Amino acid sequence: MRVLALDVGDRSIGLAVSDELGLTAQALETLTRRGLRADLAALRRIVEERQIDEVVVGLPLRLDGGIGPQAEKVQGLVEALRTVLPVPVCLWDERLTTQAAERALLEGGVRRARRKQVVDQVAAALILQGYLDRKRHGRDAGTER
Repeated sequence: MRVLALDVGDRSIGLAVSDELGLTAQALETLTRRGLRADLAALRRIVEERQIDEVVVGLPLRLDGGIGPQAEKVQGLVEALRTVLPVPVCLWDERLTTQAAERALLEGGVRRARRKQVVDQVAAALILQGYLDRKRHGRDAGTER
């Protein structure tokens, strides 16, 4: 079962994909956002080309667990994705994943310019790995918020 994860921002979407067994996550690429219609078409193409079985979208909840403006934007994108993708789309709590990705890249000695290029896809990989680990251990993995 191949899973695609999205880390959605205002200007870009970080992508990560699982292996076929759904055990490990790997950063894939960062899409530059070009408007809803173009974003949906690009994501549908990736889902079809990579034979994705499920999509997980990081939901940036506030630290208190509430829904803020960015989470509302992500929920809107998820609603649109569900109308165009032939696979299930679920939400995953992604609080602090971008900061964790930045910290990992910094500690790994990745140069600043390169960090800016890959931070979103590394955040998507962290989202996906958390989702896969939870799913593998038999707990409810996603949310239908």
